[in-house]
Amino acid sequence: MSRIEEALEKAAKLRVESTSEVSAKKTDLKIHVPPPLTSPGITMTNRLLVTVNDPNTQAAEEYRKLKSVIVKMTKEGSFLNMLMVTSSIGGEGKSLTSLNLALSMAQEFDHTVLLVDADIRKPTIHSYLGIKNSAGLTDCLLDDVDVKDALIRTGIGKLSFLPAGRSVPNPAEVFTSQRMRDFFLEIKNRYHDRYIIIDTPPVLPFAETRSLSTIVDSIVLVAKEGLVTLHNIEETMEYIKGTPLLGIVYNEATTEFRHEHYHYCREGSA
Repeated sequence: MSRIEEALEKAAKLRVESTSEVSAKKTDLKIHVPPPLTSPGITMTNRLLVTVNDPNTQAAEEYRKLKSVIVKMTKEGSFLNMLMVTSSIGGEGKSLTSLNLALSMAQEFDHTVLLVDADIRKPTIHSYLGIKNSAGLTDCLLDDVDVKDALIRTGIGKLSFLPAGRSVPNPAEVFTSQRMRDFFLEIKNRYHDRYIIIDTPPVLPFAETRSLSTIVDSIVLVAKEGLVTLHNIEETMEYIKGTPLLGIVYNEATTEFRHEHYHYCREGSA
């Protein structure tokens, strides 16, 4: 067993069954209706969006497995509907994983999905969708833009997208603010059928992801084979300790069955 596989097993065992200690004042439960299409230029032609453009591939199947495991784990008991997708370092594929996971989940009938690009240092999700980084998260937080005016309907299932918004000189201060905490807790409790998937900066280089980890219900960690080290993973898990880790998505793993690389989640580790 390789050291990376040992780390994956360790991550699975570290899953915490208790819910997040963060509490919020409950609001009236509503049925989420996706907002009007605010960006007619949105496209789904990027070949990396395999859950839409190549649904019969092994990569798309692995995302469906990931979706199934996450839905099962987040509905045991209370609905743990807000999760963040992150990585130890940059370049591990967390943003693409967030987007393909959100697309896969949004095509189910039981719930809607809100994908939030919270990587305000280096937002990328909008580029996969073929649109500009318009008003989004930071504009809602700092300029009092109403979130409903910033949401973008993707046209795929019931998926809405909140872009990162304008750049700010102090991302860490924004993420540690009470306004950020209140914002996420409000959208978490607004609709009873909605998953909120948050794409964040990598954990080790930046402090803001560690702050956000105290707000979300659970975490999915992306680890790219051949890039991240076992020490990186262990250090990351120490920083996010205290919030349930659903597991690790082992990205671009090689297999003995195929002469190719693809996004791959070990079932039982996520």
